[in-house]
Amino acid sequence: MDETRRVLIAADKFKGSLTAVQVAERVTAGLRRVVPELRVEALPVADGGDGTVDAAIAAGFERREVRVAGPLGEEVTAAFALRDGTAVVEMAEASGLQRLPAGVFAPLTASTYGSGELLRAALDAGARTIVFGVGGSATTDGGAGMLAALGARFLDEDGEPVPPGGGGLAALARADLSGLDARLSSVELVLASDVDNPLTGPKGAPAVYGPQKGASPDDVRTLDVALAHFAEVLEAAVGPRAAEYAAAPGAGAAGGIGYGALLLGARFRAGIEVMLDVLGFAPALERADLVITGEGSLDEQTLHGKAPAGVASAARAAGKPVVAVCGRLALEEEALRRAGIDQAYPLTSIEPDVARCIAEAGPILERLATHLAKTHLAKTHLAKTHLVP
Repeated sequence: MDETRRVLIAADKFKGSLTAVQVAERVTAGLRRVVPELRVEALPVADGGDGTVDAAIAAGFERREVRVAGPLGEEVTAAFALRDGTAVVEMAEASGLQRLPAGVFAPLTASTYGSGELLRAALDAGARTIVFGVGGSATTDGGAGMLAALGARFLDEDGEPVPPGGGGLAALARADLSGLDARLSSVELVLASDVDNPLTGPKGAPAVYGPQKGASPDDVRTLDVALAHFAEVLEAAVGPRAAEYAAAPGAGAAGGIGYGALLLGARFRAGIEVMLDVLGFAPALERADLVITGEGSLDEQTLHGKAPAGVASAARAAGKPVVAVCGRLALEEEALRRAGIDQAYPLTSIEPDVARCIAEAGPILERLATHLAKTHLAKTHLAKTHLVP
C-alpha cells in the first residue's frame, strides 16, 4: 500500500438513482473491498438545491418537520435542518417540482407560500442564521408567495389579495411589506444558489427555467411581464432597491424566489461554498489524503457552481488530489483538470447501458469504487481503460 490512507468522500447525489448518503456508502464499500482497513470520512454535499437538507442532516444537523403549503396549496410535510442556531432551509422541500403530482405542471399558479412558512418555522425554532437553499422549484412567482407567508400583502385594484403564482402578479396594484416578520431584521439570511440569473429578460427566470416547469412560450411571456410588473410595484413600495435587486445575480434563482430573498436582506453566495462552510468541509479536508467527489452527470453545468466543482476547487487550493465518480461523463480530460479533478470514473465505463446504470446505480458504483481503490490507493496502478468487474 502507499501512504494515501485517509479518504474523504464529498459527493452530491446521483439524481434519480442515489442520494448523496447512498453514494458515500457505496463508494466506501467498494474502497474497503480493496483496502479493508482504509479510514474513510463521508461528508455528503449539496449545492443548495434538492438534497441540501439531507446533506446537513448527514453532517449532524437535527431534522425538523413542519406542515406547510405545497406549490398548489395542498398541505405537505417539509423538513429543515437545525444545529447551534443555524438552520438549513431548502425551498424545494415545500415548493419543489417533486411536490407536484406526476406529469402535472402549474407554471402560472404554483406558489412559494410554503417556502415562507418553512422560513417562519426556522425563526420559531430560534435560528439566528438561515441558509436558504433554492433550486428545483415548481414555481415562478418571484418569491411573492414566500413574502406573503412572512407578512407581506399583495393587493389588486379592489384591495383583495392577488391570486397565487406568477400569473396572478399581473393583477397586482399595491404591495405592502410593512407587516413582514420583525425577526427577519435580526437574522443572517444567506441565499444559497448555483445560478446567477436576473429576475426577468432573456436570461431571467421565466425565459431560462420556465419551460422546465411546463411553461409554454406564451406562459413565458406572461410570466416575464408579470414579474417585471411585480418589481415595478415593489419599487413604488420600498424604493429603488427593488429594481436593483431585480437585476442582481441570483434574483432569478428558483423561479425568482431569489428576488424575494434579496428583498428580505439575504446575502447571495454560491450554494456549494455556503454548504461546504456549514458542513465543516475545511477540517475534514485537512484530514484527507485523497478526496472523492461526484454527481450523476459530470458535464458543462458541473463547472458552473455545482458541488463537484466547488469541492475540487477547495481541495486543489489545499493541495489535495481529487477524483470523481459519476453516472455519465461529458467532460474532456482537459476540462476536468482545469476544474481540479485528476480523473473521473463514470458508471458507463462499466455498464454502457444508461438505463441499467440508473436502475442499478448502487452495485455498479460499488464495483467502480474497487477500481478506483486499486488505481489510487494500491501499488498496482491499472490502465485507465481496464475496469475491474
